[in-house]
Amino acid sequence: MDTDKIEIRSPHLEGAEVSWFAPICNGDDRYLGERDPDYKSTFENASGVLLTADRNGFRNILCPSSYQVGQDTLPFAAAVAPMTKQINLLAAVRCGEVHPPMLARTLATIDHILKGRFTVNIISSNLPGEDLSSADRYQRSREVIEILKQTWTQDEIDHKGQFYNFKLPSLPGKSYQKNGPLLYFGGYSPPAVDLCAEHCDVYLMWPETEGNLRTLMQNMSAKAASYGRKVDFGLRVHVVVRETEEEARAYADSIISKLGVEQGKEMRERALDAKSYGVSRQAVMREISEDDGYVEDHMWTGIGKGRSGCGAALVGNPDQIVEKLNRYMDMGIRAFIFSGYPHKEECERFAKLVLPRLKTFSMPIAQGKVTDEEPLTPLAAGIRV
Repeated sequence: MDTDKIEIRSPHLEGAEVSWFAPICNGDDRYLGERDPDYKSTFENASGVLLTADRNGFRNILCPSSYQVGQDTLPFAAAVAPMTKQINLLAAVRCGEVHPPMLARTLATIDHILKGRFTVNIISSNLPGEDLSSADRYQRSREVIEILKQTWTQDEIDHKGQFYNFKLPSLPGKSYQKNGPLLYFGGYSPPAVDLCAEHCDVYLMWPETEGNLRTLMQNMSAKAASYGRKVDFGLRVHVVVRETEEEARAYADSIISKLGVEQGKEMRERALDAKSYGVSRQAVMREISEDDGYVEDHMWTGIGKGRSGCGAALVGNPDQIVEKLNRYMDMGIRAFIFSGYPHKEECERFAKLVLPRLKTFSMPIAQGKVTDEEPLTPLAAGIRV
């Protein structure tokens, strides 16, 4: 196969699934490094962000997972689900944390509550107190995914593997969506790429230069083709948008204006995935950036001084942000997960300045998983410029 070619699962889809982020892991503040109790990760605060995104026409929202801080993902998703109107939920699941047949039933239950407005983010990091190799972590995730899919699509779970051995009826775990919720996945090591290529639907990347993103997409396309499959591509990135570029850059700088070097290092290293290959790539991004933190036009790496994982933001005025997103969509990216500080206020600002100018869709509906029984508001339909 020509590795220079990017093949995506949904070339017919124009626009993207535009999503926001629910700060259930104590990740919300006005200034990184200065904790404000008003932004503490309570159910009220985090659900308020989620419902704000729902009202403003975002198509999905990532509900992340962390052991050290915040709330547990699946109880949060189940509790907030009946309060939503049209948004999908993207729940992060750490493979190995829950007995796989029980996990399949839990996810199917939430899928039924949401009537198909549900997607799953597969996480393969070590669990608290454990130190598995990369190969073992992704093998465990592969087995969990295979058990989930058997539960959702077959009458029996029949699995023999390195981590799990099951032979039991699957009836209690049948999902609302045909063949189960879509699986989103992020990872950069060879075992991670192989797992996504074989089993997952949307490959999520963290912010990098456009050239690096294209290379990641080419490699994934080639690996997926070896399994006779295609995947869609997504980008998880922060965003700072203001009426003028000068205002956006000044606000971006203010986010880390109270963050000390040692404090930032402690914040980055407390995450379970702090030593992963993906996190190291974000560190390289900061190292090759200009003195002002920009690694390319409108891509600012300053946020990575206080965050493990996604460590860069799109920064600019509405025209610049829209132009950048259109470039990504032309590359083949079909899903975006945005966030900002503070999350609720920045969600509303993005919805006002950018979202109406983007053509958006719901990935489960676009993939034929569920029907669009209640069309989104005109705001969410948007038009691309």
